[in-house]
Amino acid sequence: MQRFLTILQNYLNQINMPNLRWTDIVEILILTFLIYHILLWIKNTRAWSLLKGLLVVGAFVALAALFNMSTILWIVQHVTGLAVTAIVILLQPELRSAMEELGQTNILSSLFNLDNQRTPEGRFSDQTITEIIRATMQMSRVRTGALIVIEQTTPLHEYARTGIDMDALVTSQLLINIFEKNTPLHDGAVIIRKNRVVAATCYLPLSENRMDKNLGTRHRAAVGISEVTDSLTIIVSEETGGISLAYRGSLTQGVSEEYLREMLVTVQNKEIQEEKHARLLSRRGKEKDNGPDPKTL
Repeated sequence: MQRFLTILQNYLNQINMPNLRWTDIVEILILTFLIYHILLWIKNTRAWSLLKGLLVVGAFVALAALFNMSTILWIVQHVTGLAVTAIVILLQPELRSAMEELGQTNILSSLFNLDNQRTPEGRFSDQTITEIIRATMQMSRVRTGALIVIEQTTPLHEYARTGIDMDALVTSQLLINIFEKNTPLHDGAVIIRKNRVVAATCYLPLSENRMDKNLGTRHRAAVGISEVTDSLTIIVSEETGGISLAYRGSLTQGVSEEYLREMLVTVQNKEIQEEKHARLLSRRGKEKDNGPDPKTL
């Protein structure tokens, strides 16, 4: 033990610690702030998927360097410059939006914003599920066309920017009024994040896959957004009043109220403990009304 302490002491004595000035501390804070906001910007745009791809490529290059694969390393060395230029071209819309946001951002409020926006009830509340289902079923009965996109883990900021900002609590009356025929907001999609309507009249990417010719632009847009994000999209047909769901690149037609609720509960992503507790309470309520379950006797 004494020998280990002696070696450690000799090592620490050999380290030349630079003189730390107050400007160095300021420089570290500035770099930390910039790196944090760059990573935050990357997460909120398509650059997040690109970054994950670059990490995979980086791991492959590291393996090539480890095993001294000279041909691969030569290719990487001569392609890196072109790759950087290609990335800038691909992310040109996101870079422009980031510069615009930087000019409009209050830096002090961003610096001290410590709200992590976590909620114990999942991505949104049970009340939000009830309001969405109520609005969907009512619009289906009167054949009011609707397109409702519910955000999960993939941010929908770039699609919300194409519409009109709302930032309103989700209610059935609000959704019905938005999609009412011949109103300024009825055309396009509504984006819901947590318990709020973020934006209306949003433009969504159209799917390029072959679909039934009887399906209109709403269904093609719903499938398109589900192919590039993990969002759940509810479609109400203006012609038939039928309800459809687009999720993970697939379209489910003729959706019932029960199935719609089941999918919304899945997207809600509550904690397992809460779901078990809810089932337990429901079971106890049935036992009070009908007597104990024979299987438990």
